[in-house]
Amino acid sequence: MPSETLWEIAKAEVEKQERNGSEGDGVEIGEKSVFFIGSKNGGKTTIILRCLDRDEPPKPTLALEYTYGRRAKGHNRPKDIAHLWELGGGTSLLDLISIPITGDTLRTFSIVLVLDLSKPNDLWPTMETLLQATKSHVDKMIMKLGKINSKAASEMRQKVWGNIQKDHPDHELIDPFPIPLIIIGSKYDIFQFTSKSEALLLKIRGVINQLAFGIDKSKSICVDQNKPLFITAGLDSLKHIGSPPVPDNDIGKLHAHSPMELWKKVYEKLFPPKSINTLKVPKDPAKDPQYAESEVDEMRIQKDQELEQYKRSSSKSWKQIELDS
Repeated sequence: MPSETLWEIAKAEVEKQERNGSEGDGVEIGEKSVFFIGSKNGGKTTIILRCLDRDEPPKPTLALEYTYGRRAKGHNRPKDIAHLWELGGGTSLLDLISIPITGDTLRTFSIVLVLDLSKPNDLWPTMETLLQATKSHVDKMIMKLGKINSKAASEMRQKVWGNIQKDHPDHELIDPFPIPLIIIGSKYDIFQFTSKSEALLLKIRGVINQLAFGIDKSKSICVDQNKPLFITAGLDSLKHIGSPPVPDNDIGKLHAHSPMELWKKVYEKLFPPKSINTLKVPKDPAKDPQYAESEVDEMRIQKDQELEQYKRSSSKSWKQIELDS
């Protein structure tokens, strides 16, 4: 039997990689995108820096920031690239969510929602607002994709159910997020003293690397409420979680239409949401001392003075016109 030629071997290897890597949807597997959203000053930048092995102090995220990481996947093979986006301002800059999530990045996109556990009154509204805004935009992108490539859109909808078993007890109640989603509760160490904070960061880093570079998922799970929870999608249920911590005769008074709504009402009763102005604009970065640059700042002052002088002269001109008329 004749042996395969070098060309036939190479062709077979490429076809094998395409089948294993892109699952038949024709998407390049070398690049993925991860979008960090969540509580303002909740630790998103710190997580990104740790994942990239950057030993530098985190700076406040002003609006939407981008960085990237690379990881070798084998000897003499090109490195995988992870595009890392971060949304600043908590819930105040929702319009920027649409910038990194496009038709080109949609099928390799993941969301990391970081919620500040030290601010329980802001936690639920922050989670709800950001997830609703993100899901709304992603749904629109999937609809647009469906008009161009119906097969790819259908595969995306089917893929979100991949981690949920058909016989899951809550199957009929589940509405899976349209793209991979990880929720991280940050600042756990503030109210729960632990000597394992470094181990927690390593575990978080492992989860992010799975999203960014396709590394195997962790199979560990922890549902003990006295320890840091670590739960993979599909491995928990409402039965295991139990009922909300309220007397049985009070549950009926809450008038909830779903378990999620019931938990929300109970949570907000314990931690009433603060009235926050979601449209509050972050402070002007031009006046922030950490971004000071003498030459730029001097020119800015000069231009501001020129602008004020122009405004005054323009105002006088219009008044003169009114008097003349």
